[in-house]
Amino acid sequence: MDIHIAVEGHHDLAGQIYRQLRAGIVEGRLAGGTRLPSTRDLATQLKVSRKTTLDVFERLLSEGYLSARAGSGTFVADGLERLPAERSAQARAAQSSRERTQAKAKAAAARAQPLWEQMPASLPLPRPSVPSPQDFVGGATDKALFPFDVWRRCVNHALRTQARGPGTYRDAAGEQELRLAISRYLAFNRAVASNWEDVIVTQGAQHALDLMARITLRPGEVAALEDPGYPPALACFKATGARVVPVPVDSQGLIVSKLPDKARLVYVTPSHQFPLGMPMSLERRVELLEWAQKRGAVIIEDDYDCEYRFEGRPMEPLKSLDRAGLVAYVGTFSKTIFPELRVGYVVPPASLYGPLVKARQIADWHGCTLTQTALASFMLNGDFAKHLRRMHKIYAARRTMLLDHLHGDLAPWFEPIVPTAGIHMAARLRAPLTEQAVVDAAREASIGLYGLAPFHRHAQPRAGLMFGYGSIAVEHIDAALTTLAALLPRVAH
Repeated sequence: MDIHIAVEGHHDLAGQIYRQLRAGIVEGRLAGGTRLPSTRDLATQLKVSRKTTLDVFERLLSEGYLSARAGSGTFVADGLERLPAERSAQARAAQSSRERTQAKAKAAAARAQPLWEQMPASLPLPRPSVPSPQDFVGGATDKALFPFDVWRRCVNHALRTQARGPGTYRDAAGEQELRLAISRYLAFNRAVASNWEDVIVTQGAQHALDLMARITLRPGEVAALEDPGYPPALACFKATGARVVPVPVDSQGLIVSKLPDKARLVYVTPSHQFPLGMPMSLERRVELLEWAQKRGAVIIEDDYDCEYRFEGRPMEPLKSLDRAGLVAYVGTFSKTIFPELRVGYVVPPASLYGPLVKARQIADWHGCTLTQTALASFMLNGDFAKHLRRMHKIYAARRTMLLDHLHGDLAPWFEPIVPTAGIHMAARLRAPLTEQAVVDAAREASIGLYGLAPFHRHAQPRAGLMFGYGSIAVEHIDAALTTLAALLPRVAH
């Protein structure tokens, strides 16, 4: 790469270049072992004669600042970092000026909007808390079980495909092959009828929520979401300046009669309510759609882990019931593959498709096309379906082990809310146990447990825990819950 040297005028060119190179070496900006451009390249870069750069290099070589290696080039000599710092009068003046500028900036610094100052440093979601395999963290998957050999072939195929194409920007809505694969998958597995042109690929579900919030909400408008609910969704809507109103849920899901009349947007997780787990009843789904149609509100349906259904008949998504163009269906591959993949999607109402694509293009133009092309191959070749079938069996065994304990030795202490789908389960605590006491006692035994309190907006939520079983093996579930059953009598007293 070109080295930054500023040459002014036509006088003492060799002296100017020498002083700047020497200062860079002495001050440590050019580290020992750094390869310098050839004298010919440096002369071309600075538009000076080669004799000028040869003179500079010879002087620095003779003084020991540079070393030449036959056939390799010229390098900064090693060991010079031990030299005392050498600062010119100009450098001292510049430093003094910077200090004065920084002092002034304290009184008039660039500041973010107040809502961003108030935003928590990290979202209140479960994160691994113990260095142990006995961790019931939610939202995590068992990456060790992913078929990376198959994925490597898909990535190699994507690399070959990209190597044959031009280096241009791509469609903001995503690669056509992946959108086709997603539309086919949704039609077959979720009864969501969509053409590939209806699908927009995003960097995960959170990105889809952000895009939807940006095009539908203005500062001061009302967004409604479930209580308890998904904290990143709440943070996303607050970031637009919207007024977020939590709406309680019951055994049938969101209580539609509690929705604020002026809500412009409603966020729901009807297939597997987050975090409690119950599905929204068909009656409540129809009621929500009728409510939204009367008020012209937009519904975001987050179907985050619907792929894993273990009992009962699947409920129709709101999207498949929607006849008025009200529902934006959001999905993700974070729970079926792994979160680091950062691929999700949204199937919006037709009226919102254009604005969403514009918002995506303005934000980051488009996602990683290599990942999208590889994922398209993974899905269209049938490998994704094969992976889901395998994981379904594994997660079903983990769920069964968890339920055996919750209905068995843990029954005196827990009241499970048994979901029909998903890779986590909530359980209410029976008195006199408290969330924090159980979590702390479990942590001392190297068991990671997580309370439900962070997901509630009400002042006094009922105590409970969320057991994620996506990343904990069945034998570790058994061992951890056996230990927990022995601990709880002492915690209760």
